[in-house]
Order: sequence, then C-alpha cells, then structure tokens
Amino acid sequence: KMSKKYGDVVGDGGSDIIGQVTAQGERLRSRMALIRHKVAVMSGKGGVGKSALTINLAAILASQGYRVGVFYADINGPTVAKMLGVRMQSLLIGESGISPAAGPLNIKVMSMDLMLPGERTPVVWDAPTQQDTFVWRGTIEAGTLREFFADTAWGELDFLLIDLPPGPYSFSAVTQLIPEMIGIMVTIPSEVARLVVGKFTALAQDLKVPLVGLVENMAGYICPHCGKLGELFYADGNGDRMAEELGLPHLGRIPFDPRLQVSTDWGVPFILEHGDSPAGKALAHVAEQVKR
Repeated sequence: KMSKKYGDVVGDGGSDIIGQVTAQGERLRSRMALIRHKVAVMSGKGGVGKSALTINLAAILASQGYRVGVFYADINGPTVAKMLGVRMQSLLIGESGISPAAGPLNIKVMSMDLMLPGERTPVVWDAPTQQDTFVWRGTIEAGTLREFFADTAWGELDFLLIDLPPGPYSFSAVTQLIPEMIGIMVTIPSEVARLVVGKFTALAQDLKVPLVGLVENMAGYICPHCGKLGELFYADGNGDRMAEELGLPHLGRIPFDPRLQVSTDWGVPFILEHGDSPAGKALAHVAEQVKR
C-alpha cells in the first residue's frame, strides 16, 4: 500500500477532529455543571501530604452527608486509589461514560491507576525517540486529563476534590478545563517548601484561581506513646506569617500522627478512626473552612 503524507490528506481525512473536540467540550461542561464545588488541593512541591489531606477532607465531607468525588490528576500515581482502598475495583464503561470507583462513604474515585493492567505498570508514551517522548508528554497528559474529566460519569456532586501533582503543567491544564475551580495551598514546616509554595501561589494568582487559604501539614508530631503534641520543627507563628506574606487565610496546622501512615496503607481515611485526635480535629477545622 502507498502511504500518504500529511499534506496529501484533503481536509481532516474524514476524522471530524473539530466535531470530536467540540463534543468533548460539551460533555465536560455538562458534567461540571452538575458539581457545585470544584476544589484543587495543590502545593507545587511533592511530599507535603496533599493526597492524605485530600482523602481525609473527602471523608469528613462525605460523613456529613455531602456527595463527594476525588480525582487524582497525577497520571502515573497510585496514591489516592491505594489510600481509599479501591485499587482492586474495575471501572465500568456504559453509555453515560466511565463510572468512578466507590470508596468509603460512597466517595467516588477516579485515577489513571484504576485503568492500568498491573500493580507496577507505568504510564509511558510511545514515540520514535526518547526526545520525542519528552517533547510530547505534556501535551498528551493534558489531553488525557481532558478525556478523564469529560468521560467520567460523576453525576451530581457537592464537592469534587482534585489532587494535583507538584508541577505547573497539570495545574495549568486543569485550570483551563475547569475555570471555576478554587484551590487549597498546602505547605510543610520547611524553608524549601516556603519558596516552592510561594512560587506556586503566584502562578495560581496569575491564572486567576481563587485560593481558599494555606494549610500547614506535618506541623509538629504526635507521640505514639503519650499522645502529646511535640513541636519538632519550628515554633508557633511561622505558618501564620507565611500565610500573611502570601496574602492567604491560614486554614490550620495539622500535626503528623504516625497512625496516619498506617491508615493510608490500609485504605481507610485516618479521620474515620481517629477523628478525636489532634490531627483529626485539625483536619475537621480545615474542612469547615472549605465549606464556606
């Protein structure tokens, strides 16, 4: 068979690309219209506990009777699916779209990890050379996020919590897809985190994303033996000053509780078993700020 070059194809070659993109955009808008609040949990820095914060906020809101969904925007990440105990669930595809997995308290969960065939299967992009793979990765990931948002049958939700990966590319893509999205900024007691979060806050402000406020995660340590809170990192007040520097409300300080790691490994939100702990009460306080 004789192959054709791009310039030899008349029009779109019958693919109706414009029609497909238009239909996808309409699906996206109609699905987002059924969701009252779209809240991105972001930082710009990895390792600050965004996923743990996301799933526990989701569990608090769901326990109060709100209809909640969680979307994990990290294409290669299994974190949220593992933390909500849904990794073994299969996604169902019907006429209305892809049905998200059902987590604790009927939290709806969507993650690329749920579509991969094996536990260690990575998401890779095929290209003639590794350089081509790198060049196209951002564009392909943005298109993948668009498909997920457009094709997931969330139904009516009160809150959709979007767990964003550290880099700016997914954030920019999601902002374009969901212009009405608001954000929660997450930091930890670290000068490096302060610098990175400051830059990411400036990016959010440039993109006109309203920010609910700043959450300090891992701000202190709960002793597993006596249950007392220890200030291992820095004295009270630094988080307040950082929030003031960024022009954001300070939503609260969440101490690190060793039981949090155990609960995430077991796929059960920490708040459901330890809601009366200092960390649990701090998480509940943040959730109240998100509802306002």
